[in-house]
Amino acid sequence: MSLLIEEFSLYAHVEIHLVLIGKERVVAYHLPKNVCIHKPKWEFNNAKRNLHTFKTILFIRKTVKTIDPSTILSFGEMWNNLVLLALTGKKYPVFISDRSTPNKNLGKLQNKLRDRLYPKAAGYIAQTEKAAYVASYKNWNSNIKIIGNPVPEIKLDRIANTNILTVGRLIKSKNVNRLIEIFRQVLEDSNQAKNWRLQVIGGNAAGLNILEELQQQVRDSRLGSYVALEGSRSNVLDYLANSEIFAFTSTSEGFPNALAEAMSAGLAVVAYDCMAGPSDLIDDGINGFLVPENDEELFKKRLITLVENAELRQSFGAEAQKKTRRFYQRPIAKKFLDFITPLK
Repeated sequence: MSLLIEEFSLYAHVEIHLVLIGKERVVAYHLPKNVCIHKPKWEFNNAKRNLHTFKTILFIRKTVKTIDPSTILSFGEMWNNLVLLALTGKKYPVFISDRSTPNKNLGKLQNKLRDRLYPKAAGYIAQTEKAAYVASYKNWNSNIKIIGNPVPEIKLDRIANTNILTVGRLIKSKNVNRLIEIFRQVLEDSNQAKNWRLQVIGGNAAGLNILEELQQQVRDSRLGSYVALEGSRSNVLDYLANSEIFAFTSTSEGFPNALAEAMSAGLAVVAYDCMAGPSDLIDDGINGFLVPENDEELFKKRLITLVENAELRQSFGAEAQKKTRRFYQRPIAKKFLDFITPLK
């Protein structure tokens, strides 16, 4: 969203209002000075969830009426429900976009709300072809547009280094524990792999303590010299510049930003072909490797192939950069703007 806002702000005829409605209304990314930010003055108290959800609905309705926008863009499944519910009966066109794996189970109530409210939106933005198929099959909306996530153009002075990188929140669906085990097997099966290291960028999320579990796994496997658990890092570009391969074992994605950014940076990638995301980015054998979901043996073989073939790594990296050009933030932002507003 911050990348889109950055591009929208360059259009002289566009006035941008950002309404923050989460539990924590923190602006964590740089935003242009001409963006008007709106957020409730009261803190969301989860102990009074129903009351504060109702207060949030009233806040959305009142704030949107004050802004009187030409168009509204909403991100996130349950948030889309909330926005559509809050603006029931109002004239404003609301365009919605899910930001996780297609047809994610939101729970009985939210699933029913989605089925009833989504068709009332002015349009539905799908991140991938599979997401568009699901939305169409579910009759969520008749005006569906496929637009991938904006990806920054990453130009780095790459340092040839024998590092394999993975980036992402430490949640179970990222399967970092399995990636560490796959890498352990790579070390056993390839003599050239002894010079390589696996770097994991990401901190605990969703109330889980996976980082601590991974640290114990590394100790038990005696991989301390080969696996670096870096935790959360703000300087991901430095790690991309010092890596040759990006390994992605996630099995649940909306649009995998970390994978797209690695490809934009020119890394050779190998990823599971989970339900949505990687297949929109990777052309298997041309700009990376797609591996059937949870096929750890083939994932290992693909990693070994990349570890042992510098020419293939360079070829994949160059083709990956070509593929991600279509997802650069400027053309993607224009697609969004063209879809959600009649203004030119």
